[in-house]
Amino acid sequence: MNRTKYSWLLGIVMVVALVLSACGAPAASEAPAEEAAPAAAEEEAAGPAELPQIVPIEGPDVILDPAMFPTEFSEAPMLAEMVAAGELPPVEERLPDSEDIYVIKPLNEIGKYGGTWRRGFTGPADGENLMRINSSSRLLTWDYSASRIIPSLIKDWEISEDHTQYTLHLRRGAKWSDGHPFTADDILFWYEDVALNEEIWPTPPTEMVIGGEVGLLEKIDDFTVRWTFASPYPLFLDILAGDNVVGVGPDTQGGSNGGGYMAKHYMSQFLPKYSSEAEVTAMAEAEGFDSWLEMFSYKAYLPQNPDLPTMGPWRTVTPVNEAIWSEVRNPYYWAVDTEGNQLPYIDEIVVTLAQDREVLVLRAIAGEYDHQARHISISALPVFLENMEEGNYRIDMGRAFYHNNVVSFNHSFDGDAEIQNWIQNRDFRRALSMGIRRDQINETIFLGLGVPGSAMIAASLPSTPGDEYVTKWATYDPDQANALLDSIGLDAKDDEGWRLRTDGSGERLRIELAAAAAIGWDWDGMFEMIKDHWKAIGIWADLKIQERSLFETESRANNHQLAVWSNGGSSALWLYPRHVLPVNLVEAYMGPDIARWYNSNGDEGMAPPYPEMERALDLFRQGYSVGSEERNKLAQEIWSLVVDEVWQIGTVGQGAGIAITRNNLGNVPLRQCPALHCRTPATRHPPTYYFKE
Repeated sequence: MNRTKYSWLLGIVMVVALVLSACGAPAASEAPAEEAAPAAAEEEAAGPAELPQIVPIEGPDVILDPAMFPTEFSEAPMLAEMVAAGELPPVEERLPDSEDIYVIKPLNEIGKYGGTWRRGFTGPADGENLMRINSSSRLLTWDYSASRIIPSLIKDWEISEDHTQYTLHLRRGAKWSDGHPFTADDILFWYEDVALNEEIWPTPPTEMVIGGEVGLLEKIDDFTVRWTFASPYPLFLDILAGDNVVGVGPDTQGGSNGGGYMAKHYMSQFLPKYSSEAEVTAMAEAEGFDSWLEMFSYKAYLPQNPDLPTMGPWRTVTPVNEAIWSEVRNPYYWAVDTEGNQLPYIDEIVVTLAQDREVLVLRAIAGEYDHQARHISISALPVFLENMEEGNYRIDMGRAFYHNNVVSFNHSFDGDAEIQNWIQNRDFRRALSMGIRRDQINETIFLGLGVPGSAMIAASLPSTPGDEYVTKWATYDPDQANALLDSIGLDAKDDEGWRLRTDGSGERLRIELAAAAAIGWDWDGMFEMIKDHWKAIGIWADLKIQERSLFETESRANNHQLAVWSNGGSSALWLYPRHVLPVNLVEAYMGPDIARWYNSNGDEGMAPPYPEMERALDLFRQGYSVGSEERNKLAQEIWSLVVDEVWQIGTVGQGAGIAITRNNLGNVPLRQCPALHCRTPATRHPPTYYFKE
């Protein structure tokens, strides 16, 4: 392991000790009422006032009573100038109808207009950096505690008693960022021309399917649509509010041809249906794309396309593939504060490229970022504490329900028959898991604030099978690990004690550990430690640290053996399952070919190599059609299989995370929802942030 990288921690042991004293050992999170909507853990901490405290989740409220809606409206000075110049209609004409406006009560006070929010990003694959901020463009959302579904672009809904029919009412008068009306046609366009287009989606998105049949979407009028399913689908409202293909919105999922709606008036020009195959192919070739399909997906993703209309609070000006990525306020954004000021308060977001995590941290310390949590590692906390006064920022700390550092075996890997054989051997997986000193990783990288153990989420949640699964196959036991490896035929070693391949080559068995570089959690450092730990069990590890877009490309190409990611979002398993089961085509670190099999109903890809995994996927399918209590029971069995079979290796979970906020930025909550279905930080409504001076 590269110990020099972490030597600075040893010189500030007193600071770390104070942090640990202030925050205490990781406490059990408060169990939410049901698995699909984990509420905020109300954790309190005592300690010196200057140290970051883990406080209850907080955020702004959305006003749902029309009697409390404002009746007069104001706008940002930059937009008022455009109105005066005749370049924009008055604010009253840009907002939805008076009874359909979206009213947000800011966390602390009414803000002021203006300013540029400065952030850092790590490259073209870091689109989530701003799309999470822009995610108020969802069809439905959650309150700031993540415990209750509330309106968003859908203002109201009715559900049939048997949960087979969902009638959804849109906000009348809401408009895209280019002023074009947002209507039922935009939802129907995505459903008919994208999701059911076999050239784009060979198999319809699984979130639209229940009981083996695709749901029917109908337009009732310009502002009403109705989903009808052949079987009960009690989870569908949660799906519409989730981080998935159907509910999350095109700003996030457009590049994957998802989102639940799209700007028909703009995106239809890129489909053969609205002109001809020859015309859109020629258009694609002229712009350097290999096909019209590649062009369509590119044009549908907001970070890449400044021309794309959005329903979010900011629109793209310079794209994510530039060194400076920027967005400017959407003049037609459909939300106001309680005094009628059109949101957002902040004019512009400018994100500068940081070559690596260290550069990003240095810039944050120097006060070059106004608010940043993404890519900020807890291991940098002591440095931030030392420079807090000079940098004129505060440090906020929170803890999640999920496991921060999950090393997933690629169960469909076929690039080396020997490696494939061992990945698909349960005792091999268990041995590798027991060869890791998690307490050392926790203390060195996570300042002792995490929970060492298996890949399972917080044991206090009703979707988990019990405390014993936290440590199952997840405690350091090199003797048992060595015995397992010997028993499965890996008993031959070279002169240095490394285990040899069994194919007769006489070569050392080498296992690749892949990680994306410059991500907030220090995965490359953790892998260096695991490589060191595995010396005791004779397993050689090669580290494969890659730029994020390359990491994702390699993963989808089935080239990774083991890869690390968090399983964030899995506290609401059916809303964000991709890091627990191989079901997602974009991120399937547990087996992209298995994900293709799952999504094609077995027509493509590779079937799960174990009956236990096939059982888990069947349980997962069942969960869409049952209520929350039964769904929790299914989740408990799924988690017991995931942990016992060691399809993933857990290291340290429920770790603390930090955010850096300049002291002149107002209405920024001290702690936010720690789950993916919140689209963190979307549920704390960044359009209400403002600069005090």
